[in-house]
Amino acid sequence: MWNRVLGHLAARRGWRLWVTAAGLGALAALALPPVHAVPVLLLAVPGLLAMVGAAPGWKRAFWIGFAWGWGHFAAGLYWITHAILTEVERFWWLVPIAVPALALPLAVFAAGPAALAWKAREGWPRVLVFAGAWVGFELLRGVVLTGFPWNLMGTVWAFGALPVQAAAWIGVHGLSLATVLVAASPMLGRRAMLGAGAALAGFAAFGAARLWPAEPPPQPVGLLIVQGNIAQELKWREDQRAAILHRYVEGTREAALAALRELPEGHRLVVIWPESAVPFLLADDPAVRSLVAGALPQGAMLLAGTVRAEFGPDGRARRVFNSLVALDAAGEVRGVADKVHLVPFGEYMPLSGLVPIRLVPGGMDFTPGTELQPIRADTLPPFGALICYEVIFPAKVVPPERPAWLVNVTNDAWFGISAGPWQHLAAARLRAVEEGLPLARAAQTGISAVFDARGRLVSRTGLGETAVLLAPLPAAREATAFAHLGLWIPGTLCGVIFALGWWRRRR
Repeated sequence: MWNRVLGHLAARRGWRLWVTAAGLGALAALALPPVHAVPVLLLAVPGLLAMVGAAPGWKRAFWIGFAWGWGHFAAGLYWITHAILTEVERFWWLVPIAVPALALPLAVFAAGPAALAWKAREGWPRVLVFAGAWVGFELLRGVVLTGFPWNLMGTVWAFGALPVQAAAWIGVHGLSLATVLVAASPMLGRRAMLGAGAALAGFAAFGAARLWPAEPPPQPVGLLIVQGNIAQELKWREDQRAAILHRYVEGTREAALAALRELPEGHRLVVIWPESAVPFLLADDPAVRSLVAGALPQGAMLLAGTVRAEFGPDGRARRVFNSLVALDAAGEVRGVADKVHLVPFGEYMPLSGLVPIRLVPGGMDFTPGTELQPIRADTLPPFGALICYEVIFPAKVVPPERPAWLVNVTNDAWFGISAGPWQHLAAARLRAVEEGLPLARAAQTGISAVFDARGRLVSRTGLGETAVLLAPLPAAREATAFAHLGLWIPGTLCGVIFALGWWRRRR
């Protein structure tokens, strides 16, 4: 059956070839969160390789891969259009073109592996070359133009903790390598598919063994995550500022009093607000800090996402930062972390302002922080702060001095009710597994969650709801192999796999 289907795909010509390639790429996007229809890859990946193998030259193979990649990234990132709709009166002209245009440069990262695969000998050498090149281009995607490693192929397994435990050794890119090899197995016949099934069973057994030991007692901290559920189109309106602040303050006051009755004796309460939770310069406004502190019980600490400013002698802001601040119950700032990895076109304008597109409110670019540093706020266990999509960068989420846990604050209201928040959540789960650290995630409209150091879900809120989440802070575990060696592990693996296939190449 597989040979007949793949032969039919390889025979495509003319416009049917390009439509089929783009359609297979879009089909592969169904394997991504939140659908996780992983079996579709058994058609999408072999179909691409069959069409590449039938191409008359590497240039045609490149464009077949380009069409596949365009369909894949356009379907997987459709939710970006929602960010434009928050200011549709300004950016209406971008609505039909934004996602297709973004998918064009991203498609190159599928076209390159396809062209290289054409040069390899048919059979297992082509599969090895394609898989190694795919992961190599994934690694490249994490650094080119500041990087955009969203929806890496390995995230298809992030529907639970068990399938992703191997990430503690090989990272999400290593999972991508295994995924492409398994998905391409129909190209090699029944024995290869049986071997792929055995490999998946081995990954599952490894995950079960790693999750088998009992979890150590949690750290003496209770986490209270407040999800205000403020729609993005309301967030920066002048007439909504006071109402938004009131929602967070009163929601925190009521939830904190209830939390104190549930926490074990001797546990400290930490309240977490999401990225830029309230439209005030929280760190720079003593009056607002005093109001916020009034909602915190004695001994509690607030970790809040906020915009922070540095002012010049004339009292005007010279630089602004997307930050997280730690406030104690007296309203004093006990720690600050500035976002290091800014979002192009959203938080700063690349190309010196030549491209007239900006989604961030106001007229000033954010300034990046210098480097990730652990925050030591009073007696809290030291933590690493990750703001918004900083959490999607494998091996770049932990400061040089290893903390006891990670905090990710984000404003996923930009994404609306779509696949975007689920994809972001999947990245957070994988970072917890890779680093062996618990992770607390506070999202403006959801999905807020707490993961333990094995990536198991402790608790979470829903998407698009006003909610509070009370959970214990799980214990940190030993640093994983990936935490020690980082991207060297998947980089070496993909290099070896590629070299094995390339060594036997011939046309």
